[in-house]
Amino acid sequence: MKIESYACGQWVTGEAKATPLMSAVNGEVIGNVHSMQSGFDQMLSYAREEVAPKLQSLSIHDRANLLKDLAKHLMAKKEDFYEISLHSGAIRSDSWVDIEGGISTLFSYSGIARRELTNERFIVEGDMQPLSAKGSFAGHHILTSKKGASVHINAFNFPVWGMLEKIAPSLVAGVPVIVKPATVSCYLTQAVVREIVDSKILPEGAVQLICGSTGDLLDHLTNQDVITFTGSAATGQMLKNHPNILRNSIPFTMEADSLNASVLGADVTIDMPEFDLFIKEVHREMTTKAGQKCTAIRRAIVPAAMIDSVASALKARLVKTVIGDPNRSDVRMGALVGASQCADVAQNVAILKRDCEQVVGDWSDYNVDAQEIEKGAFFPPTVLICHRPFDVESVHSVEAFGPVVTLMPYEGNDQAVKLMQLGEGSLAASVFSYDLDNGVDLIHRGASYHGRMLLLNRESAKESTGHGSPMPSLVHGGPGRAGGGEELGGVRAIKHYMQRTAIQGSPNALSALTKEYMRGADRKLDKVHPFRKNFDELVIGDALKTHRRTVTEADIVNFGCLSGDHFYAHFDEIAAKDSFFGKRVAHGYFVISAAAGLFVDPGEGPVIANYGIDSLRFIEPVGIGDTIQVTITAKRKVKKARRPDEDRHTGIVIWDVEVHNQNQELVALYDILTLVERADQA
Repeated sequence: MKIESYACGQWVTGEAKATPLMSAVNGEVIGNVHSMQSGFDQMLSYAREEVAPKLQSLSIHDRANLLKDLAKHLMAKKEDFYEISLHSGAIRSDSWVDIEGGISTLFSYSGIARRELTNERFIVEGDMQPLSAKGSFAGHHILTSKKGASVHINAFNFPVWGMLEKIAPSLVAGVPVIVKPATVSCYLTQAVVREIVDSKILPEGAVQLICGSTGDLLDHLTNQDVITFTGSAATGQMLKNHPNILRNSIPFTMEADSLNASVLGADVTIDMPEFDLFIKEVHREMTTKAGQKCTAIRRAIVPAAMIDSVASALKARLVKTVIGDPNRSDVRMGALVGASQCADVAQNVAILKRDCEQVVGDWSDYNVDAQEIEKGAFFPPTVLICHRPFDVESVHSVEAFGPVVTLMPYEGNDQAVKLMQLGEGSLAASVFSYDLDNGVDLIHRGASYHGRMLLLNRESAKESTGHGSPMPSLVHGGPGRAGGGEELGGVRAIKHYMQRTAIQGSPNALSALTKEYMRGADRKLDKVHPFRKNFDELVIGDALKTHRRTVTEADIVNFGCLSGDHFYAHFDEIAAKDSFFGKRVAHGYFVISAAAGLFVDPGEGPVIANYGIDSLRFIEPVGIGDTIQVTITAKRKVKKARRPDEDRHTGIVIWDVEVHNQNQELVALYDILTLVERADQA
């Protein structure tokens, strides 16, 4: 297998001496890596000067659509990736998490960007902030693409997912990427990057690849670049403290391995479903990827009275696990990624065993093919018990990054929480409890030490993704030992590759800067009702000021009978007079219903449907005899991609709606969303 780097639009073989890569299954050489010794400054310049302008000339939705097309292409090639992944020791289900899980992240971020962000080249964040008494001066926030590259240094355990979950938000943000996978498994990352390049879906050079050493790459980063790291805390801290990164305040996100915990609730007994769920989840986290997951359960915190039952049940389940060559269909746990990793796990297990009792962990406990095991980087699933977890430091600081877990007894939630906290910051923790009061107590008190927490019981078990599965819409990261960073989390990850800038000016200036109508900016009142204009004809700021309507007692009575809402403030003259309002008032929902009657154009036209209502606020009460008038203004437009089952092209228009009374006081304020036909088919 020829293993190369991809730099400045070309596949290159580095100048350094060959580093052979071995199959984790049989120890055979599968390829050689030749590290680049120069040219890293050129890769960065190429990304900034050649690629970034091309990416950033596209709108966010255009970039998102490229991701979707790329995901479809890679999914069609997945069997090729599965074949290569076997060399890493991964069984089919392990590779599914890595390969199809990674590709699915591209789909997810494509959808997130098109659903939640407008079709511009920048992001408008939050609401306008008034900064003056009369409203002529205000502020807002926008995010624009950084003008550099994002450098992604990834761990060995997820050579596909680890890359794709980072490049997806970066490319949506308009920032080209340079991927540096761990050398030991870079052959699989390279195979995926080759398909990305050959597909020609992305602008050329949007993804560059370094197989081998990064040389002096970090010396050439600037404040417009971004670096993300996944791996050991020691390596991450070393990189984070690189003089150039510190000098230029280069954004650095670290996701480090951590001593994640799972707690069996004190309410759980051996005959409850939660007990079986706990055993199954610890077993799964030990055997999936042979325990080589940054989120894997390393510390199983168990009520002292249950420790022997848990140890016995876990051992019984583990010894039935078929371990061996992942080419065999009956195998349920494969090898570690390489011999060096095997040696590292063995060394750390030896340290842990100084203060722990081993329940299971010798090859004699398992029915395996000795010759098969000896050829590859296999390690026996190992369960330890630390009977004095508050007195032993190693179980909270030494991580055996493989199929290893340590059981720890506790008495009461105070001790359970303390044990979770002794991990000094983790990516994930899980609590198995059917008593919600108990589970809530553990999670609330443990949350500040964890990036993600799962409360699992019989109600969610069937659909739960489990303890260790990061989701694109939720943040992945954790405090302290876990690195203190965040990845994923939906739009949050996209914003990581952009610069947040506070902008100030008049409402008109802010409208021009954001391409959204800002309250207080000039409106464009037209003789043509805005609902008679299709999506393409509508201009931000197009507005309608309606005729007026006086609210009567009959309106209130009729609306109460229609809705069934007979709240005293609407119907009881005496109680209403003594109330907060001081008089009978109209229903708030009558006000917005009457407002719709004022601004809706009743004829057939390009407006297809009401799509929703946001940010509704009732400002002042409307009483009998008050007169309301509505001003509706086109605030923002979002183009929708046409689905195969739709018969026309559409977009969503967000309208600013203001309802005033006869004294020009605001009585209601909200946004409505309408689905509007568009003629533009691009």
